[in-house]
Amino acid sequence: MRLIVSSFLVFMMATSLLASDALLQNNYLRKGLTLNGKWNYIVDVYETGYYNYRWEPHDGSTNPGSGAFFLNEKPQNKREIIEYDFDMAPTLLVPGDWNSQKEKLFYYEGTLWYKKSFDIENFDANKRYYLHFGAVNYRADVYVNGKKLGVHKGGFTPFNFEMTHLVNAKDNFVVVRVDNKRAADEVPTLNTDWWNYGGITRDVTVYELEQTFIEDYSLQLDKENNKLLNGYIQLNGDTKANAKVTVNIPELKLNKEFTTDANGHVKFSIPTKKLNLWSCDNPKLYDVSFASGDDIISDKIGFRQISTRGSDILLNDEVVFLKGICIHEENAMRGGRAYSMEDAVTHLNWAKELGCNFVRLAHYPHNENMVRLADEMGMLVWEESPVYWTIQWENPETYKKAEQQLTEVVYRDKNRASVIIWSMANETPQSEPRLEFLSNLAKKTRSLDDTRLVSAALEVHSTVPGGNTMVIEDEFADVVDILSFNQYYGWYWGDIENIKNLKWEIDIDKPVVISEFGAGALQGYHGDSLTAWSEEFQELLYEKTLPVLNAIPQISGITPWIISDFRSPRRVLIPYQDGWNRKGLISETGNKKKAFYTLQNFYKNINK
Repeated sequence: MRLIVSSFLVFMMATSLLASDALLQNNYLRKGLTLNGKWNYIVDVYETGYYNYRWEPHDGSTNPGSGAFFLNEKPQNKREIIEYDFDMAPTLLVPGDWNSQKEKLFYYEGTLWYKKSFDIENFDANKRYYLHFGAVNYRADVYVNGKKLGVHKGGFTPFNFEMTHLVNAKDNFVVVRVDNKRAADEVPTLNTDWWNYGGITRDVTVYELEQTFIEDYSLQLDKENNKLLNGYIQLNGDTKANAKVTVNIPELKLNKEFTTDANGHVKFSIPTKKLNLWSCDNPKLYDVSFASGDDIISDKIGFRQISTRGSDILLNDEVVFLKGICIHEENAMRGGRAYSMEDAVTHLNWAKELGCNFVRLAHYPHNENMVRLADEMGMLVWEESPVYWTIQWENPETYKKAEQQLTEVVYRDKNRASVIIWSMANETPQSEPRLEFLSNLAKKTRSLDDTRLVSAALEVHSTVPGGNTMVIEDEFADVVDILSFNQYYGWYWGDIENIKNLKWEIDIDKPVVISEFGAGALQGYHGDSLTAWSEEFQELLYEKTLPVLNAIPQISGITPWIISDFRSPRRVLIPYQDGWNRKGLISETGNKKKAFYTLQNFYKNINK
């Protein structure tokens, strides 16, 4: 027992030292070698490839046994026994989830190993090489050529590792142990209302970088002065100190040079007079380049201000009403995790057709495709942390996981003009530990980015059971910039015919955004307007609810739940649900329900 505990502690110490490297900025527009495509895989229900028969991690040993899958070994003679072979194993497509690709893995939650072989054309030993993942759900142990690069936890945020010391010109292989088992101390926790898609769900790319390169940068319009650009550049490398860096915006005839400090960091402000501000009607993006020596990064950045004044949301100092819709990162028609630009185009075009200028990306960070496309389309975006329902509020390790994931998405998307709201959580039960947890998240978020608004999807209730007066009694309402709440009167509680009598007592002078409302409907199922699960019932609930919400004095936006049906193991009622949350305005076959047109007409005629 003493030996097992000792090995475990060594492994835990090693794991803590192998966290992912600082996140590369703008990998989206960097030139890289894609590793997308077919990867061999092995399902490892008993985690044989990770632990030996004493339940000691193979990668915690200086001499891992032949059962360690990450070694990708082959028998050296006819007598040698190695009980796995990646090259004889079946394949999965990356990016993609395993649940929707293989029927036998549809409900699988556990460990699965991926392997991909690759060469690097024009390999240069004087360059640095990074391996970047858009997202892996949930835990990823990453190995290159039999050596461990590191561990990342979090199913919806990017991460990368440097592999310069391990990679060669030819005959490289990467092995990834992916574990999507849910756990009480993780973020999200055990209980959610969406499908737990496992796998390497976003792009995998190898980047060749200079010895000293631009690791991170930011360039945003000052939140108070619309003629001032603020930013910073962070270099990585041995010659990062006292280095010359430049910022160039050709259209503005702007070319500025700065010098980094001893840590390779420089913070700067640039006055400008002729800025064409980004907005929903004018999604102007400037070509911007950042350079340090031979390393040049190009980006497309829009400049705008977002703020609040009393109960109004201001975009470039003009009142904007958020005509929104919620979106899950799922291709309903394919029935799997959304991952491509085509998936993003489908979702945001549906939102545009509805008349939206705003989308809530629930309940976790979505693919970067979504916010990049939103920048181009002039669509405002709410991004959300996967702090959902019940989290271990008093567990400091759980908080670290939440803060890490929120930090990763803020780093990734801080230069996206479309992103206006960082959401801390969804429908979390009130308590003092929860208030401290969320308040700390909000404080951390503002320290990373003070140019955007902070919110969370809270809960609402009536002053007396069954009453018509609705209130928000949540101390976290004092922390957020926008007061948002989910309400399902007429579906989960209350009589649909009584919706017209509802009133909200909100004594906080902040903008109100209704972050969810809706009802389930099976597309193609019809009945009278009081028949549950019919399109007519969903349509009636929208007809009754929208004008009542619009009458809230502080109302500044609405995001009904949700653009399309999505899979959820919680939804088991046959024939209406059959494993799908049916609150979508569009079915899994891509057909619009009657309520789609009700919301479309409301947004067309809204006086806001």
